[in-house]
Amino acid sequence: MSELVARTGRHQQRYEAGCRLIAGCIPFRFRYSEGSNGSKSEKILEVLMINSTSGPGLLFPKGGWENDETVEEAAAREALEEAGVRGELMHFLGHYHFKSKTLQDEFSPEGRCRAAMFALFVKEELDSWPEQSRRVRSWVTIPEAVECCRHSWMREALENAFKKWTADAMIILMEHH
Repeated sequence: MSELVARTGRHQQRYEAGCRLIAGCIPFRFRYSEGSNGSKSEKILEVLMINSTSGPGLLFPKGGWENDETVEEAAAREALEEAGVRGELMHFLGHYHFKSKTLQDEFSPEGRCRAAMFALFVKEELDSWPEQSRRVRSWVTIPEAVECCRHSWMREALENAFKKWTADAMIILMEHH
């Protein structure tokens, strides 16, 4: 099997009207909580976050959307590269605008970014993945995720779009998984 390697370099990066286009996802799973007598009781929804390499707080996987892939492929690739998970993109959560000093370049001098975020139902957690030396994975509940999320735009994606979608879709999700 070929080694998984993180893509680097920005020559393939997509831009639109001075915005760097980003794709990302909120990976999630269900975990059974243990009942008092050791029986499985309720299903708990957890989301997967990774540490930031540039400061405190946790993040959801995201990165540049490149010319040779769809936005969905980019979101799935970032989840694999940064968090070492594979799964099924279930729902588009919306576009989120933010500025990033580290992403300033000639095409986006102000570092303006537009992220397309998706909900990713995790089906596989890899033991080794491209950025594992720089990333720590943490499965957390939604309240915990809100608490430790580094970026306000990611918190917005989680609190508004993801929570609303999972509330609406919970019956369907519970039946399938």
